[in-house]
Amino acid sequence: MKDEHGTINSGMKNSSEPRREPFIPQWIIEKKRDGLPLAAEEIEFFIAGYTAGTIPDYQMAAMAMAVYLRDMTPAETAALTAAMLHSGDVVDTSALAAPRVDKHSTGGIGDKTSLILAPLLAACGVVVPMISGRGLGITGGTLDKLEAIPGYRTRLTESEFLDALREAGCAIIGQTDRLAPADRKLYALRDVTATVPSIPLITASILCKKLAEGIDHLVLDVKFGRGAFMKTRADARRLAESLVRVGRDMGKRVTALLTAMNQPLGRSAGNALEVIECCEALRGRGPDDLMELTLELSAAALVSCGRAPDTAAARAQLAAALDSGAAWEKFRAMVTRQGGDVAALDDYARLPVAARRAPLTAPRAGFVAEVNAEKIGRAVILLGGGRQRTDDRVDPAVGVADLVKVGAPVARGQTLAVIHAADETRLAAAKAMLADAFVFSAEPPAPEPLIAERILP
Repeated sequence: MKDEHGTINSGMKNSSEPRREPFIPQWIIEKKRDGLPLAAEEIEFFIAGYTAGTIPDYQMAAMAMAVYLRDMTPAETAALTAAMLHSGDVVDTSALAAPRVDKHSTGGIGDKTSLILAPLLAACGVVVPMISGRGLGITGGTLDKLEAIPGYRTRLTESEFLDALREAGCAIIGQTDRLAPADRKLYALRDVTATVPSIPLITASILCKKLAEGIDHLVLDVKFGRGAFMKTRADARRLAESLVRVGRDMGKRVTALLTAMNQPLGRSAGNALEVIECCEALRGRGPDDLMELTLELSAAALVSCGRAPDTAAARAQLAAALDSGAAWEKFRAMVTRQGGDVAALDDYARLPVAARRAPLTAPRAGFVAEVNAEKIGRAVILLGGGRQRTDDRVDPAVGVADLVKVGAPVARGQTLAVIHAADETRLAAAKAMLADAFVFSAEPPAPEPLIAERILP
């Protein structure tokens, strides 16, 4: 029989067994609010209840804020990751003979490396089963970018996912109803409750999705700076170490790179605009910073899974895959297999196009000393290229393109960026935001290393 709390009561007492209090959501929230560590069973109960709908959004939001403010121990973080992973199914990729590798970025402005890396690694004989997310805060999402390609399906069944991996060597999808469903719900909730930059929540969110893919190797791009969730290198290192530790404890080989995100990566921010930049990159015409980071992440993946003995050998393989067009063909195969209009990859006019375009010009001559990534991201949000609420519809056509890079010399009146907007009102709002995003100096600024540190398994 059950008591008033819904717990099983056999009617008999065993004095040798400790009395366990019933799990009540608000009591668990109070415990974490007061800075006390949660037991694995309490975390499992909370995540299972949230997934099933018996614990509502408002209690999960309170829990997320308590975790954000009070943090979690490594044991709690591992328990949270496991609970979110086992809230659904894990893809069985054991029938795929090639090494199974994925990459994840913690998010940055103009970060489109996944769209290049997945087909690039597939062209080198690696299988890339990638489950990605949508935009969080000011940063864009991989799924939002791919959905700018007309017809591209980010929701596949498990059998469709496996078929795509067999045929194209890579597939990029969102969580299905049965893959990490707890994270699918919590991911959107965090975006609108100011709880995104929490190391335990980020760790669990990333790893539960990645481990649900059935991978053995994971490469992480952990960003820091004005356009990243982690503002300092020290915070980024803490997150990277958390991810590597929890991944190791769950039997996976995880490598992390700490990378700077003070200026946007590449020269565009906005979904369709970034798809175009990826197509150009896969044809060998990508911006230097975007290509350098993509190649370093890809090389780390090849070394991790044993496809290359060292970074130099891996870079040589990757260069050959780009030069031969093999990576480009893998991208086309992936888009085709997931229902996308492959003709749009050759004819960019078939992608969403904004109604208005306007240049932002330099108010003075000099060298570009700063391109504030956070303000660029906020401008894209104002244009409608990101979400302010979970149910917002993203406009795939808008964004900022042709961005100048830090260190570039500019003349007064020279174009710093081109704004792609749906209407004059949004264009004006974005232009006002972007006016403060660029800082100039009389002398060239000292270059900032793109890759600051590597954390190996």
